Amino acid sequence: MISFISLISLTLISLLSFFHILKNKNKKLPPGPKGIPILGHLHLLGKNPHQNLHILSKKHGPIMYMKFGFIPHIIVSSPQAAQQFLKTHDLVFSSRPPHEACKHISYEQTNLSFAPYGHYWRNMRKLCTLELLSNLKINSFQHMRKEELNLLVDSIKRYAKERGVVNLSAKVSFLTAEMSCRMVFGRKYEDKDINEKGFRGVLQEVMKLAILPNLGDYFPVLRKFDFQGLTRRMKNVSGVIDDFFEKIIDEHVGDGINEERSKDFVDTMMDIMKSGKTEFQFDRRHVKAVMLDMFAASADTSAATIEWTLTELIKNPKAMQRVQKELEQVVTLNKIVEESDLERLDYLNMVIKEALRLHPVAPLMLPHYSTEDCTINGYHIPKESRVIINAFAIGRDPKAWNEPEKFIPERFIGSNVDLRGQHFELLPFGSGRRSCPGMQLGLIVARLVVAQLVHCFDWELPNEMLAEELDMSEEFGLVITRACNLMVVPTYRLI
Repeated sequence: MISFISLISLTLISLLSFFHILKNKNKKLPPGPKGIPILGHLHLLGKNPHQNLHILSKKHGPIMYMKFGFIPHIIVSSPQAAQQFLKTHDLVFSSRPPHEACKHISYEQTNLSFAPYGHYWRNMRKLCTLELLSNLKINSFQHMRKEELNLLVDSIKRYAKERGVVNLSAKVSFLTAEMSCRMVFGRKYEDKDINEKGFRGVLQEVMKLAILPNLGDYFPVLRKFDFQGLTRRMKNVSGVIDDFFEKIIDEHVGDGINEERSKDFVDTMMDIMKSGKTEFQFDRRHVKAVMLDMFAASADTSAATIEWTLTELIKNPKAMQRVQKELEQVVTLNKIVEESDLERLDYLNMVIKEALRLHPVAPLMLPHYSTEDCTINGYHIPKESRVIINAFAIGRDPKAWNEPEKFIPERFIGSNVDLRGQHFELLPFGSGRRSCPGMQLGLIVARLVVAQLVHCFDWELPNEMLAEELDMSEEFGLVITRACNLMVVPTYRLI
């Protein structure tokens, strides 16, 4: 029976593909590699698609047409091309495509990251920007960030006394998760509070399912059959998360605000929900969608940025020494770094920029979706195409960057190139309507943690490993992390 259904499905896919080819026959599509029947170009993607697409763009150009299954994709790989999609024609490409994982995990794509462009999304973004991610709200958590970072420094000092090896990747990941828990949920939660996998395990499952190739996304006619079992897994994990979030909301409703607990994101959203003053439907389901958005985005992206920046500094001792010298001059060895010091740390800010150029935490960003036919650089971009902005390739464009594969923070001396979406050579947070609204918070956490760890400690690789021997392999996902943990030996350096 299943074989018969599969045969019918493949026949339908072939017919639909044939009619799609006829529809675009007389229109000039962007160039691209040669595909194969049914699969299109899926066979060209390996375990690190951002790297595969970067290599293909060198041959086929900065705007490539590819088909993954039956779905057309436009791959954008240069600053000039990105500007066309994210600025000149931003409105056409500001939506998000339907996504099977997000349908189940993010409450029918009602969260800020994956919601389609429209009245609901515009008002949701306005709410999140003004109420949850304003400078006033971010600054209200400053004391919490200091507390959590001090706990991390104290735990590493114990390793420094014994010349022990620290799993810095795990330490940083735990730190950002704890910060995010307190900021979003109001307090820390232990692994046992969610289920046997633990909080981090469940979140990693979500991130994994969101990126796994799902036949239902590439061949919509197969969606209801769930041949891979991914829909079942998505429903299971979304049920676990939903139960956990319901528990958190109930705690907030029962406890109220008191002197021991400052007003967190859940409190703020519940106040908005109870007021009934939103211009769109906003109930517990929307509160939970934003809870997932805020926690996942703030924890994993900050951890990855910190991890890659520290990796590059350890691999490049001269840059590390220059950062430490600047910290000695601005902060002195008698004090720890305060958030008020960050704006005066010019070289550190260059280091963060350079790390994000080489290691954008979401190298393929989230896919954009064309809501109508469009012509860019003379090429026809069909309606309902998925547009992938390859920030990894843009950060390595030799026309935009000299020696693009090298870590050279000094390249930003005298440069006006910023990372806030106005300069398309550097797009770690995207640009235009769908740029990351949490950019300011992410930058504060990354700069503060890197500055503190570099100021408080010298770092060596274990077993007399040389800096050039450090493994730089990547683990692909919604957020790109190191394939292996960063293991280092700390030495405390403050007076």
